[in-house]
Amino acid sequence: MRVFLDTNVLVSAFATRGLCADLFELVLLEHELVLGVQVVQELNKALRTKLRLSALQAKAVLDFVSDEAVETIAGAAPANVRADPADARVLGDALAAKAALFVTGDAALLRLHAIETMKIVSPRGFWERMKKA
Repeated sequence: MRVFLDTNVLVSAFATRGLCADLFELVLLEHELVLGVQVVQELNKALRTKLRLSALQAKAVLDFVSDEAVETIAGAAPANVRADPADARVLGDALAAKAALFVTGDAALLRLHAIETMKIVSPRGFWERMKKA
C-alpha cells in the first residue's frame, strides 16, 4: 500500500521512540513510502529548529527518508479542499503520488477523513488498521 506520512509524523518518528517511530518502520518494511517535496522541506526545517539537529545530521535524516521513498512528488496541484494553503499543497502531493493513506496528527486534516480515494488517518488509526489486516 502506498502511504504518505505528513511532516508531523516524520518529525515524531525521529524525535522519540514510540508509535510514530514504529509506524515509520512498518511503512518501510511492509508498504511503499511516498513523499512530496513540500514535506521534505518542512521536515528539514523542523529537524533544524525543533529538534536542533546540525545541518549534517538533518541532511543524513533527509537523505535516508528520501532514499527510502519509492517516489517524491514535486509540483503537484494543491488539493481542492478547505485547508491551509500549505496543507492543500501537501495533500495535492499525496494525491499525485496515488497514496492510499495519508497519515497525520493534524486535527484539521483528520476532520477531512478522505479526499477522493485517499483516506486520512491518525498515526493510531493507521496502526490499528494495520493490526486488523
